[in-house]
Amino acid sequence: MPNRIESLTREIRAFRDARDWRQFHNPKELAVAITAEAGELLQHFVWQSAEQSEQRVSDRRPELESEMADIAILLFEMADNCGINLADAIRAKLARNEDRYPVAKAKGSNKKYNEL
Repeated sequence: MPNRIESLTREIRAFRDARDWRQFHNPKELAVAITAEAGELLQHFVWQSAEQSEQRVSDRRPELESEMADIAILLFEMADNCGINLADAIRAKLARNEDRYPVAKAKGSNKKYNEL
């Protein structure tokens, strides 16, 4: 995973730098943009039942892929700009979640870790 994340991050950085956009991509602006793009993704599922939302994934796959890609691009760039190794951060979070949600207690449950 780290090589893929690093490779994608290099591509994102090259795209951004070719357009001289780094000046606009401070942490606050990237966080705002991530939130806006997440809202665009969410819009596809507003007022949809679980079954309808599953159907939306099939019916609107290209649009959903595009929204997810926008979010990922911005997130990868934000991590890079902030000096955060995203692969390491993901692994650390998974390890914390492993402790918070042990299989024996969490399997098949949607309870939060402090409710298990």
